[in-house]
Amino acid sequence: MTVDTQEHPRSPDGPDINTRRAILNTLKGSSGNLVEWYDVYVYTVFATYFEPKFFGGDEPNATVYTMAIFAVTFLMRPVGSWFFGRYADRRGRRPALVFSVSLMALASTVIAITPSHDSIGAFAVLILVFCRLVQGFATGGEYGTSATYMSEAATAERRGFFSSFQYVTLIGGHALAQLTLLIMQVFLNDEQMGDYGWRIAFGLGGVAAVTVFWLRSTMDESLSAAALEAVGEKSGSLRELLTTYRKPLLICFLVTVGGTIAFYSYSVNAPATIKSTYKGQGLTASWINLSALVFLMALQPIGGLISDKIGRKPLLVFFGIGGVAWTYFLIHYLPRTDTPMVSFLLVAIGYVILTGYTSINAIVKAELFPAHVRALGVGIGYALGNSMFGGTAPVIYEAAKKHDMVTAFIVYVIVCIAASLLVYIFVLKNKDETVLDREQGYAYATRT
Repeated sequence: MTVDTQEHPRSPDGPDINTRRAILNTLKGSSGNLVEWYDVYVYTVFATYFEPKFFGGDEPNATVYTMAIFAVTFLMRPVGSWFFGRYADRRGRRPALVFSVSLMALASTVIAITPSHDSIGAFAVLILVFCRLVQGFATGGEYGTSATYMSEAATAERRGFFSSFQYVTLIGGHALAQLTLLIMQVFLNDEQMGDYGWRIAFGLGGVAAVTVFWLRSTMDESLSAAALEAVGEKSGSLRELLTTYRKPLLICFLVTVGGTIAFYSYSVNAPATIKSTYKGQGLTASWINLSALVFLMALQPIGGLISDKIGRKPLLVFFGIGGVAWTYFLIHYLPRTDTPMVSFLLVAIGYVILTGYTSINAIVKAELFPAHVRALGVGIGYALGNSMFGGTAPVIYEAAKKHDMVTAFIVYVIVCIAASLLVYIFVLKNKDETVLDREQGYAYATRT
């Protein structure tokens, strides 16, 4: 799938890729992804417990402020995408990924040990905001670089499958945060969770990074030796990206818009809604959310494999049509459902639809750009769409609930998905030879 009509010769010096090495590198790369996204989602999963510690126990808008901080950190993602994308395109994917996971873990550790509002007042909130901005910066670099690495490190005929593990571990980070919450709820009561349980959860992310640091340091570099030696002014150049590759960049952004707002509406807003619906039944809510996320994880490789057979475009169109049709039912009926199995089914159907985007979005974007601006292009295109539409979805939803405007929020989400659907249908081509194909071999035996 490509829209780039420029000529890019095949690289005879591309990396030696075989299935065994692809599996090992995918496992090493995705382990870091898992830890980074655990650090992202532990914030939303444990928000109700740490809110009073940062805002004080008598702040009526603490939830809105907490989600606002979650949204503000997304402003750093384009900056992180630029920095790490440039770094990865010039120095290699591996060192950029090692650097990003280190920053992420450091910030989580600081949050875990930050004194409460009662001890240091407003400085507690300032430290939280600063740490989340650092994590937003690191996450901006993680997405583009890991999407590029997973795509380049895969065997040609299984790029969809191997690159799908980016979202297996991205969702896995959320599931791991939910599992951590579930385990703690078994052993700790609500008072203990608010006192120190949430600190343990954040601290775990910092501890896990030690192992991940070693794993990422030992994985292969996916950028060829020839490409690293040929690094020049155009490698990782924002000017080059905005002039020569502005069309693929725009398409990367538009592909992201509908997918990212659906992802956060379905996988962040929906679990938060379930927690509110089953208030007083914490274990029930956690089981529903964890089971649904594990189901979503399991769907990702299936979506990737399907795309390796039929192409990427049909899955994106499936997501677009399904998202337009299902968003109203999910957001409208989920808060009104108090039967666990029905709640699970509402979310699970949404996750099947969402898989049409999540399982292949990394490879779709990586296929748009040549190696010397790939990490930068994927990162910037994703980060802009993610910051504007994805990261803001939780706080907009919370505000919409407070002002009885949930229907307006539903319309907003549907319009965004529909806009991306038009791009999927009318701009993207199925099974066309891409820049990545010309560099590392064609992905499909036959074209349709």
